Amino acid sequence: MIQAIVFLPLLAALVAGLGQRAIGPFASKLITTGALFASCALSWPIFLSFVMGTGEASVVPVMQWVSSGALQFDWELRVDALTAVMLVVITTVSALVHLYSWGYMEEDPDQPRFFAYLSLFTFAMLMLVTANNLVQMFFGWEGVGLASYLLIGFWYKKPSANAAAIKAFVVNRVGDLGFMLGIFGTFLVFGTVSIPAILDAAPGMAGSSITFLGMRLDTMTILCLLLFIGAMGKSAQLGLHTWLPDAMEGPTPVSALIHAATMVTAGVFMVCRLSPMFETSEVALGVVTFVGAATCLFAATVGTTQWDIKRVIAYSTCSQLGYMFFAAGVGAYGAAMFHLFTHAFFKALLFLGAGSVIHAMHHEQDMRYYGALRKHIPLTYWAMMMGTLAITGVGIAGVAGFAGFHSKDGILEAAFAAGGGGVIAFWVGIFAALLTSFYSWRLVFLTFHGQPRWAASEHIQHAVHGDHHDHPADEHAGHDVMHAHAADAHEGTAGYHPHESPWTMLIPLGLLSVGAVFAGYAFKYQFIYPEQGLAFWEGSMLAYDAELMHLAHEVPTWVKWTPFAVMALGLFLAWNSYIRNTTLPAKFVAQFKLLHAFLFNKWYFDELYNVLFVRPAFAIGRFFWKRGDEGTIDRFGPDGVAALVQGGTRLAVRLQSGYVYGYAFVMLLGLVGLASWAMVNFL
Repeated sequence: MIQAIVFLPLLAALVAGLGQRAIGPFASKLITTGALFASCALSWPIFLSFVMGTGEASVVPVMQWVSSGALQFDWELRVDALTAVMLVVITTVSALVHLYSWGYMEEDPDQPRFFAYLSLFTFAMLMLVTANNLVQMFFGWEGVGLASYLLIGFWYKKPSANAAAIKAFVVNRVGDLGFMLGIFGTFLVFGTVSIPAILDAAPGMAGSSITFLGMRLDTMTILCLLLFIGAMGKSAQLGLHTWLPDAMEGPTPVSALIHAATMVTAGVFMVCRLSPMFETSEVALGVVTFVGAATCLFAATVGTTQWDIKRVIAYSTCSQLGYMFFAAGVGAYGAAMFHLFTHAFFKALLFLGAGSVIHAMHHEQDMRYYGALRKHIPLTYWAMMMGTLAITGVGIAGVAGFAGFHSKDGILEAAFAAGGGGVIAFWVGIFAALLTSFYSWRLVFLTFHGQPRWAASEHIQHAVHGDHHDHPADEHAGHDVMHAHAADAHEGTAGYHPHESPWTMLIPLGLLSVGAVFAGYAFKYQFIYPEQGLAFWEGSMLAYDAELMHLAHEVPTWVKWTPFAVMALGLFLAWNSYIRNTTLPAKFVAQFKLLHAFLFNKWYFDELYNVLFVRPAFAIGRFFWKRGDEGTIDRFGPDGVAALVQGGTRLAVRLQSGYVYGYAFVMLLGLVGLASWAMVNFL
């Protein structure tokens, strides 16, 4: 069964990719989508067997792979509770994204290639989560990196898409260097790349030291930090996060698949899979907690200022990943995986819902040109509402709540119960929850409520009238647009009416809405309740801390109610700013220009990296190009030889004049030279 789950997407990708001209777009879509739904149908029974306590961890051999001295490992597929969680996340979201893409990509002339890339990505991710050794995990790790590059840059004729794809590839290579060094170091220390063998031996290496960069340092700390650098790149943590927002240049289904549910969660999965290693180093866990909390705060602050609907959700993803990492950092691995599980449903729902809005608004992504869409696309509206209620954590402690309520509150309670740095992470998470509620409801109000502002959209006007209008030059002009066009919005948009998406896009929204509502309540016991959690994670090698989860359920009442309070406060602030008094945002920007500019420009990370890395790299490249390649190698190599040949040719041409007196003169010079030589040598 597990072989079919993993290899059906690969087979479908090969058929659709290599045989697209022979079988055509419809068959390509049918084969890839059918393969993913088959994998999904096979994945859920495996997951439910572990939920009901009947599943057993197993390893399925595929083939012998590498045997080189001490380095020996096979290609094996590991199935346990941790794998089962990822299987349902990957295959469910991927299957629904495939179906959704039937409608979203309907007009694209290169659909077979797109669906082949989607299936290839899914196969690589399945390889990653079923790995039983670090090399196989790295194979899947690089596979999703390649597939993401192909998907982000799918519209390769668009310069911004190419730039985003390259940026994602390069930034991830930085993280992957750390991951590779971590794998090399782990093999050096443990003499194996087998994950079970490494995790069994990890506690015995606690307190040992190793030479690294000329210094004697704690072995497990160095190994865990190197591995975590890889997780930072893949899961877009602070410092290596810059690729994630730009990746929104790819088609919206790509955003839902790669950057909401699967690829970006690979780092969280890796840390949880290797959790017994991280448990041997308090320093490494402290770094994971700090980076996760910092990322959570950073992304939430930036998300409050963005206008692009997909970028708001992208920064939301970055922030939610921060929650997962600081949960792992305080030892609440079950809570981290629970939020990964629920996040997959409501974040994929939000991305696909945003795609439905973009589809209705003729590919306009700027929320300044939305408004009053609730009556035009009601099904999309209610789907987005379910996702928003889930991500903001709407629920009542001890009663009921949406998916994000159970998983996010579980993380915050575990962080508080852990004490020390966990308490700091708790307060950071609380503030981030306030911002999450604000920017999530801001998105809903700007998109679906208020007055229609479509008259200012160049995409809509071009679609209706065939003319062209420029976007506002900056974010300040956006506030003017929102008000200046409110009065004449109906007149300006009389020729265009937003329309609901086709059924192939609406069915995935409906199914994901079910997950956003019920996934938290249905499976909370297996993830964050001590007794059930121990039984669920048995055999998965996860360092599940039942004592910590017990303490998490015993935290003071105010800790349990604080997330609800900040969620309600964020909702009120968004309603007051974008429904009740719409002049407040412009007044805030005018009052706090520097703060707004700092947040709107993403803390100036891109500008800083441009100065520190991009420009010097280009300067070095130009130096070696102009001075090294052209000025030295070419000058004295092929160009120099060519110049000598060309000069000799010019001389020969001059000598071969065709006149008798010229040849006679040369002969005379030869005779004079010969006579002079004879006189010198023989007289």
